[in-house]
Amino acid sequence: MKTTLFRTLRRLGFLFLAATAPVAVGGAGWIAPAQAEEAALKGGTLRVAVLADLTNFDPQQFSTVNFHLIKNLYDSLIEYTPEGEAVPSLATAWTIAPDNQSVTVTLRDDVTFHSGAKLTSADVAATLAKAADPDRGKNVYATMSIVRDWVTPDDQTITINFKAPVPARQITDLLQFTIPIEAKGIDTVETVPAGTGAYMLESRTVGQGLSLKANPNYWRKGQPVAEKVDFTIFSEDSSASAALESGAIDLIYGGSSRSAVRLKDAGYQILRGPGPLVQVFRINSTRGPFQNAKFRQAFNHLMDREGMLRVGYAGLGEVVALPWAPASPAYDAAYTAEFAYDLDKAKELLAASGLTPAEMSNWKMLVWGSDEPSVVLSQIAQSALAEVGINIELDVRQGAEYTEAQLAGDYDTTFGAVGNVQKFPSRVATNSIYRVVKNPVLKDPHPHPDYVDAINRVNTTSGPEADVKAAYDNLNRVLVTDAFAVPINSYDTGLVVAAPNLGGLALDIDNLFVARTVGFQ
Repeated sequence: MKTTLFRTLRRLGFLFLAATAPVAVGGAGWIAPAQAEEAALKGGTLRVAVLADLTNFDPQQFSTVNFHLIKNLYDSLIEYTPEGEAVPSLATAWTIAPDNQSVTVTLRDDVTFHSGAKLTSADVAATLAKAADPDRGKNVYATMSIVRDWVTPDDQTITINFKAPVPARQITDLLQFTIPIEAKGIDTVETVPAGTGAYMLESRTVGQGLSLKANPNYWRKGQPVAEKVDFTIFSEDSSASAALESGAIDLIYGGSSRSAVRLKDAGYQILRGPGPLVQVFRINSTRGPFQNAKFRQAFNHLMDREGMLRVGYAGLGEVVALPWAPASPAYDAAYTAEFAYDLDKAKELLAASGLTPAEMSNWKMLVWGSDEPSVVLSQIAQSALAEVGINIELDVRQGAEYTEAQLAGDYDTTFGAVGNVQKFPSRVATNSIYRVVKNPVLKDPHPHPDYVDAINRVNTTSGPEADVKAAYDNLNRVLVTDAFAVPINSYDTGLVVAAPNLGGLALDIDNLFVARTVGFQ
């Protein structure tokens, strides 16, 4: 079966690349912010290529197209090292109550927003209130499901109370995901940034790029290094690579694995961060044949994950059948074998669905035309579907047109990455397709109550390790049974390809771009 698919791909003109050894994270290849401060780096204008325009300036809109800006315009309460150790940022300290039902956070007293106003606990409280609002919280809303309320005893202290005992890692995940927005700027944050970050917005041209200027009052000593960061949007990965090779730009953020492998061999620096994404075949189970569970379950076996990883990402990543990176406590490699590419099993499930061939073919696959891997994966999936008699069209859209459709859930199926896959398992619900409330694709009430119950069980289970593991196992089984999202592989998001004369390169735990430490050697 796999041979047949590969013959089909060859007819389509795909080039198969051998898997390439990963570029190491850590050691000399990783420069932490503290190390970057000590390096003799020069400032100047850092010219960065990205492959898509941003959605907006709201840090709670945690979409991949915003990853190049979030940690440059804003700071989190705490951060994680690449190894997952929680370290201070805007919070100097945090104390988890003995019963794990609250955490008290102490803020730095020397931080100001870009407006000049001082950061206080009132701003953090306003940020939490926005996050807890299903209409305004966006990707952060699901994370707030564990929070009961909060109090601010003084300007530098906030205590967050939980509905029940919460595991420590889930608490630090919440603090790391909390990015304070100035209270008076919350209503306009989509169009006007309101953060404390190392850089401030200087100008923006929609569809072309934007410029950031250094925050003269930034609280981290010696940062930012570069006085200015210019982001230019390239419609194609190949064009960005050509610009880097010609010296027109200094760095590519978010380029393809294939280009990264080639440029590494040509002498450019490659930085792979600790926070991969998982590519997921997203299914709108409220539409057409996808309302049928057996039909959806067939897609667990219709995806040639190994071939997709090799063709789409030059072999950089891991094959997965669940939305977890190997570092996740819910990761279970057995599912990869159980739900491997198998057209015979897929055909059995399709037959069990009771749908006619015409009914099974009555849909389109939305494709992000600006993203080469998404195009390739969509074509591979289309070919596999044709092998079992399902003939569909690809609805290819570019840039903002695709982003708007994806964020609004205006599609039958599409490939789209999800993040937070290396953190506490219920953090997967921060991604639009996995949200349990206000899901933009599946809507309310959620059509898969077993999944909602499984997420709630993970959030409320503590105590014996066996109970916790049982909650994870239950969630995993529900995910493949409900099958409204079919994971394919993990891959490196936010790949950085940099000119040899750059130093201080660093990524955070989510692989967001951090410019404040970068300078010229």
